Amino acid sequence: MRPHLLRRVRRVVVKIGSNVISDSDGLLLPRMEALCRDVAQLHRRGIEVILVSSGSVSAGKGVLGITGRPQTIPLKQAAAAIGQPRLMRAYKEYFHAEQLQVAQVLLTRDDLANRRRYLNARNTLLTLLDFSVIPIINENDTVVVEEIRFGDNDNLSAMVTTLLEADLLVILSDVSGLYDRDPRTHGDACLIPLVERIDEKIEAMAGGEGSVRGTGGMATKIRAAKRAALNGIASLIVSGMENSILQRVFDGEELGTYFLPARDRMTARKHWIAFTKKPRGKLLVDAGARQALVEGGKSLLPSGVRKVEGRFERGDSVRLCDLDGVEFAKGVIGYNLSELTRIMGKKSSEIETILGYKYGDEVIHRDNLVITAGPEDEE
Repeated sequence: MRPHLLRRVRRVVVKIGSNVISDSDGLLLPRMEALCRDVAQLHRRGIEVILVSSGSVSAGKGVLGITGRPQTIPLKQAAAAIGQPRLMRAYKEYFHAEQLQVAQVLLTRDDLANRRRYLNARNTLLTLLDFSVIPIINENDTVVVEEIRFGDNDNLSAMVTTLLEADLLVILSDVSGLYDRDPRTHGDACLIPLVERIDEKIEAMAGGEGSVRGTGGMATKIRAAKRAALNGIASLIVSGMENSILQRVFDGEELGTYFLPARDRMTARKHWIAFTKKPRGKLLVDAGARQALVEGGKSLLPSGVRKVEGRFERGDSVRLCDLDGVEFAKGVIGYNLSELTRIMGKKSSEIETILGYKYGDEVIHRDNLVITAGPEDEE
């Protein structure tokens, strides 16, 4: 089945983890060179390739005398500022040897949370692909702060996959895929070759933290695969430590763990609301409003809002929670904080009387609302 599905792939996002191309001493240049040759072979097959590459911090921290993971954001930013040009120079040289040009694209979460900038980023990347340029994307660690971090490049790669409507997300890791238990501590651990649906059992297998050099463990990779799946895109977690791994995958070898896409594809806008646009506040709604939203497919009216938290403007994303604080949805708010505190609990017919104007009857329109399984992990 997998070879048949891969034959349809015309655009792939390849995420390269820090552990794949760096060690405690810095970049592993021979491995980077081999990966660039591998990507070039895919390009020659007519497959568009976008790289999401970690490694800038690992490439720069040695200059600052840092061992292990930088302990503060300023240290990480300084290391990234030194390491990013080193990382890009290596990619430029190795792809140039394959007669390919590269482009650096540095993003923060704000770039994709703002709809206009989201579309600008998409148009830029599509134009690069039209000119057969390999985009190399990384989080803009030099300027990013906690509020606008993607959290890890697994998360970023899933967002880029959706942004560009790619056919496949490939996550190159230092492990061969998802195992039923940690292979580092269990010699009898079994690789899971196919995941049809990412449920709580699969998420429990993923474990927790990442490594000294990277922020993403298997859990972040599973979340990335889940986000891609909700947009109808398959994912593959496979070892980036093996030679010609991408060619072997597309030649039909059943390597790593392949995640099937969800059958019910989320629209691009709703995926953006659910996973890209960072929530700025929280609305607690009563049981009747929750039922109307979840079961009835209705919009949120001011009468159902009981409490408001956070600071937000009209057009920001907010979390919707029940009265116990349990999240069940996200949406784009139609009124700002000051306006909503005045109209919450009131009927829609009273909005104009209270405010002197009205944007609409709904606090959040159904078209701007996404029902979620629970709180999104934002780390």
